[in-house]
Amino acid sequence: MTMTRFFRLTSLLLVLSVLVAFDGPKLKKTPIASNISLGVPEGFAALPDDGIAAKYPAARKPLAVFSNPSGRIDLSVAQKLTTFSNRDYALLLKIYKASIQNMYSKVQFLQEDIRTVNKRDYVALEFVSTVADNRRGGNLAPVRKYQFVQYAIEGNQLYVFTFVAPAEEQAQWQPIAQAVMGSVMMK
Repeated sequence: MTMTRFFRLTSLLLVLSVLVAFDGPKLKKTPIASNISLGVPEGFAALPDDGIAAKYPAARKPLAVFSNPSGRIDLSVAQKLTTFSNRDYALLLKIYKASIQNMYSKVQFLQEDIRTVNKRDYVALEFVSTVADNRRGGNLAPVRKYQFVQYAIEGNQLYVFTFVAPAEEQAQWQPIAQAVMGSVMMK
């Protein structure tokens, strides 16, 4: 074997090993409701009803919430009534973006789009939010979160898929959040 062939073979093996190492996050297809499934990251566990109630106190609890072992990263699916239809996505994109901007001290949008996933359109908003302590004399450090929220309307129901992680862990979790949102299946 010539040195040139050896280097080509070595280079090819190196490229293949890198591709195998980055074959994407490990997701487990998980049914959420009769018409919804999505990929849940490996190691995430479903929160029981009392855990959901403690973490998401609201009149209408999410359909499902999954957390990583530390409880710092959440994936949730919620459903609620809406008067909008799936023909209103352009308007909803503007409304949800404005709502998110009003909720936080600062928002850096990474993605704001209407995208197609598995033959269905979704409103997708990916962003880093900051909540600052603006109280008089307040001295708490700002809380920064990386979030990916995807919305879909089916009939008179709005479905909200949300992935939330600390902003300082964005580099680790962003590819996983994107894979999760790309795995959503609605019938």
